[in-house]
Amino acid sequence: MEIILISTSTVKVETSPQPISKIELTPWDLRLLPLETIQKGLLFHKPKPPQETNSLIQHLKTSLSRTLCFFPPLAGRLSIIEHEDNTSSFSIDCNNSGVPFVHAVGDGVTIADILEPIYVPSLLYSFFTLNGVKNYEGVSKPVFGVQVTELVDGIFIGCTANHVVADGPTFWNFFNSWAEISRGFNVLSKPPSFNREFLDGLDCPIRIPFSIDHKKSYLTSADPLHLRDRVFHFSKEKICELKSRANAEIGTSSISSLQSLLAHIWRSFTRSCDGLHPDQETCIYLAIGARSRVKSIPQQYFGNAVQFEATTSKVSDILERGLGYAAFEMNKMIALHTEEKLWNSFESWIRNPSPMLEKLDKTGNLGTSSSPRYDVYGNDFGWGRPIAVRSGVANKSRGKITVFPGAEEGSVDIEACLPLEILQAMASDAEFMNAVSI
Repeated sequence: MEIILISTSTVKVETSPQPISKIELTPWDLRLLPLETIQKGLLFHKPKPPQETNSLIQHLKTSLSRTLCFFPPLAGRLSIIEHEDNTSSFSIDCNNSGVPFVHAVGDGVTIADILEPIYVPSLLYSFFTLNGVKNYEGVSKPVFGVQVTELVDGIFIGCTANHVVADGPTFWNFFNSWAEISRGFNVLSKPPSFNREFLDGLDCPIRIPFSIDHKKSYLTSADPLHLRDRVFHFSKEKICELKSRANAEIGTSSISSLQSLLAHIWRSFTRSCDGLHPDQETCIYLAIGARSRVKSIPQQYFGNAVQFEATTSKVSDILERGLGYAAFEMNKMIALHTEEKLWNSFESWIRNPSPMLEKLDKTGNLGTSSSPRYDVYGNDFGWGRPIAVRSGVANKSRGKITVFPGAEEGSVDIEACLPLEILQAMASDAEFMNAVSI
């Protein structure tokens, strides 16, 4: 099995002039400069009756161009100004440089080859373009890319987005919008908002101590070669059981389904790591969304509006004090993040800016990304719903936990990136696997 490149082209915004020409970046955007892109893709059955390949590819290019009319930053590039005080300021230049569109064929590759193996096959990583690109490279490289890979019986649409330009909600709003345009819509159900009024009164553009000339010092140390990905599926019923158990153990009703599920994974991961001392600290990084907490930020805000925070505990407490304890520790940390706290952190970062470096590649740490609330399976391009979602190799590091909604309503898929021996130990963990639906 191999991936054969058929063509590469550049898709630009269909109309002009641009509705927006420049976007100033915020602390939530800028701290992601050293990291890699967002890579998520959807697997579909081939259209029935089969469409002529060139016609289908051309349709996707045309609908992509029309969608970019509503999302012009994705067809642009990052702009950098390096100042005399050794600081730099970045913005998004909506210059319509375009989006690379790659058409490829998976020779002999079937849907079963992607979904049936216990571990996600590394071949899937070649279903994405712009592999290995760091976010700061968006100054000279595309900030968004698309690859459509034909399989024997399916189609995979993979998108790569510069994480400085977009976060998860922005990424999936674009994907949803592209699917709408592909189905023939002329108006989006959820058009993006480029409102930056919450930056009024701040000294913009924000200057940070970041130089592309010194980029080697910003490279992450994670080595993905010794890691594997495995997708664990949790049904709605099993998640409800975990939630009931966690709340009952603490005597509360405030612990959410997701907190209960992540606590379940955290505990199994901790049990499965050899050599952890009972007094050693273990932590799980969570994404705290600002859209629902900061009133001045629109729900369809284009950009990053999320803050990453860690819940930390002793190994012995995670292992001995039960599911409810681990879940409630996360619950308490999240509850602290009021609008006032988020805004104080935002302004504090402006006074003392520093790009975020990868913190996950450490024994005992987990980090979550994505959300089960994203409309993944509503992405119908005109020939039916997707059958699976997968992520690319970007930002893969030890302990990365990617959360997706499952194909069945209320279910959740967890894509865990860990050393093989830890994944094998978790698969042998009876308490953990009791909640996993095969």
